[in-house]
Amino acid sequence: MMFARPRRLAVRALGAALLAGVLGSGCVMLETKERELTWRPIREAASWYGGVPDTVHDFYLPVRDGHETERIHAWWWPADTADAPAVLYLHGARWNLTGQLRRIRQLREFGFSVLAIDYRGFGKSDGDLPSERTVYEDAGVAWRWLAERQPDASRRYIYGHSLGGAVAVDLAARVSAEQPGAAGLIVESSFTTLAELAMEMSYRWLPLSLILAEKFDSLGKMTRVTMPVLIVHGANDRYVPARFGEALFAAARAPKKLLLVDGGGHNNSMWMGSDAYRQALTEVFGLRSVDGVAEASAPPRPARTRAPATSG
Repeated sequence: MMFARPRRLAVRALGAALLAGVLGSGCVMLETKERELTWRPIREAASWYGGVPDTVHDFYLPVRDGHETERIHAWWWPADTADAPAVLYLHGARWNLTGQLRRIRQLREFGFSVLAIDYRGFGKSDGDLPSERTVYEDAGVAWRWLAERQPDASRRYIYGHSLGGAVAVDLAARVSAEQPGAAGLIVESSFTTLAELAMEMSYRWLPLSLILAEKFDSLGKMTRVTMPVLIVHGANDRYVPARFGEALFAAARAPKKLLLVDGGGHNNSMWMGSDAYRQALTEVFGLRSVDGVAEASAPPRPARTRAPATSG
């Protein structure tokens, strides 16, 4: 996991680098620096990583990009039942799959089969530096694989954490135009646009919406998402304040639900508010977890909820 201070320093560095680039650098150099500071991809395993369970399938997915074919590293962790709902897990900046295992495990304990990927440039995946275009492509490739594995669109979900939330919103907006599509979108600890987040964490006077090449405009795309939406945010998130989650919730179409986890920070809302999280999955998607298996049930009318802090 990443603490708030290093993230804040990285975003401030992004603002300073962009200002320096506008004043004296070429556009290519500026865009490269922007991508480096936005993603900060790590190849090495996280220091706390101790390996995956035997039931996790480790494999690669090919991504065609121009004349070249690269591979993205993926984990497939099926639930104990073959017909369990499946979710695509899209992580945020810096940490690769090895830093995501606890959250992936929690989703499986909620009853999902989980497909998790490393974008190109992360971990064992091919490629160099990620960009907004390449991560959207990688998410699309992973989604097509998941759709083949779980052909029932009513049992396919998209999940994104932090910067991965922006990737998830983009994918959900594209999938919403397809038939069959997906059953729902879960966005946790994410933001409205990259420029708004950068201004929040660095210098508000910088015209970052005009400078940034990477837009990640989740706010604009959320209006095109037609599937049910669950927005989760830690009330004590010091990196991405909860008001960003509230803004995404306001932009989303119904049915939708906002879950604000009291005591939750940027990384721990899923287990700090695990009981409320399970209830939210039932309310907005009609899923109920019984002995680790998510089953369909008639969803009650969704409502905004603030979850009590519980140990997960």
